[in-house]
Amino acid sequence: MTSPKIRVLIVDDSAVVRQVLTAFLGHCQEIDVIGAASDPIFAMAKMNQDWPDVIVLDVEMPRMDGITFLKKIMSVRPTPVVICSTLTEKGAETTMQALAAGAVGIVTKPKAGLKSFLEDDSGDIVHAIKAAALTDMRRMKAMTMASHAAAVKSHHQPSQPTSAPSSLAATTDRLVAIGTSTGGTQALEVVLTHLPRVSPGIVIVQHMPEKFTGAFAARLNGICQIEVKEAVSGDRVIPGRALIAPGGKHMTVIRSGAQYIAEVQDGPLVNRHRPSVDVLFRSVAKYAGKNALGIIMTGMGDDGARGLRDMLAAGARTAGQDEKTCVVYGMPKEAVKLGAVQQELPLESIAGLIEQYGKAN
Repeated sequence: MTSPKIRVLIVDDSAVVRQVLTAFLGHCQEIDVIGAASDPIFAMAKMNQDWPDVIVLDVEMPRMDGITFLKKIMSVRPTPVVICSTLTEKGAETTMQALAAGAVGIVTKPKAGLKSFLEDDSGDIVHAIKAAALTDMRRMKAMTMASHAAAVKSHHQPSQPTSAPSSLAATTDRLVAIGTSTGGTQALEVVLTHLPRVSPGIVIVQHMPEKFTGAFAARLNGICQIEVKEAVSGDRVIPGRALIAPGGKHMTVIRSGAQYIAEVQDGPLVNRHRPSVDVLFRSVAKYAGKNALGIIMTGMGDDGARGLRDMLAAGARTAGQDEKTCVVYGMPKEAVKLGAVQQELPLESIAGLIEQYGKAN
């Protein structure tokens, strides 16, 4: 038996975007575009008659903006929402607000050349919709609430001392590598906001388009005790810092003496992604080996599974987010199948694992 089609509603004030997306997605055998609306008011009227499985939503629209509409949906009937946003700094910041409010993914659209863009990047749009359709919205809502609570708590906590204990200040021997995708922005917020200022150095791949990772890192940096930044080549992986791979680039880690250094470079897509979790994990296996902890978290697909297996073979500790707390139990599941995960644990326990790892002798 064939699976039922994913029923999609497109909400965008651009008639061209609505027409082109409707026509393009109409050719996908797994997707059924049940309607398109020029703004959230019209969209809600359509949804009251026929509720979609996934909503593709613009963020800047007349009458009601996408963020307000998204929050309304999440309070009335939580539904997977993929944000359709332009590649601008303002668009990136707004999209971060949407992800924090419960959106599950991002599709970028150019200001011009939409048809050629769809031809070049059609796989990204279809993949985002498929991932959204697999999302556990009950878990997404709970995780969004948890990330909000963690962010509020972090703003009320007194600042920790800036000097690290001598044991951590003397070496950067240990590092933590994290890979995640769908649901990962909220999951990472939960993890990183619970880490104390003195924590092992962290390198992260979160599947996300270019420009958005910078806004994402800046948002986390504002609510975390540790430093969070978008990585550039030459950045040191040091205690109290988390480096996020920039969208559209691969990130690897190399060793220089006693230091770990991040390298950012171009390269082909790996497992459909750039950045790729496998690329990061394999470099960590090579240069850090037994001095690393690898963690694979919520996400669709199998990116990171083989890289985590390489880390385990090199002597690293490995962990995966458990099925109960994943928004999409895809990447961790594939890593478990390969025997790459030493322990599965709930999202709420991952920060504690990282903290314990940093304190271990």
